[in-house]
Amino acid sequence: MNIEHQPQLRVHIRWMIRRDMRDVLDIERQSFEFPWFEDDFIRCLRQRNCIGMVAEHAERVVGFMIYELHKTRLHVLNFAVATDVRRRGVGRQMIDKLVGKLSSQRRTQISLEVRETNLPAQVFFRETGFRATNVLREFYDDSPEDAYLMQFCCEPEESPMVLPFNRIDRLAG
Repeated sequence: MNIEHQPQLRVHIRWMIRRDMRDVLDIERQSFEFPWFEDDFIRCLRQRNCIGMVAEHAERVVGFMIYELHKTRLHVLNFAVATDVRRRGVGRQMIDKLVGKLSSQRRTQISLEVRETNLPAQVFFRETGFRATNVLREFYDDSPEDAYLMQFCCEPEESPMVLPFNRIDRLAG
């Protein structure tokens, strides 16, 4: 079956719990040349501003994301989808969940770094509305590789037309 014609998977996106760690680590090892270890996940998730979420289909974890909450943005630290369900909408649904957490009043953007050699991730994030905004030279500790800083910016909501206001109107009304 051609991968492009496989049906989209509907997933349930929920908070990551301890029981998910084995599946998350499997996806992590399948996905990255320099994977995080369990201690890396635990250390990160113990921080107050760090959130872990998983995408679940038929009671199986098929994707995950780890992100930090900052005052004006969300910063994705780790994001992966199981290799056997890629290109079936799982990653897009996870991005949609993140975008839904943005608001024009508070957090207005999502940022992340992608390795210069990770072309599939660059293409995926570009297709979901991210733009490369900067090159981060020798960004990684495990290799001399550069990274691209990619950002997704919330569209400002249409503000209702505000009529000019003056002190006289307020006093008269």
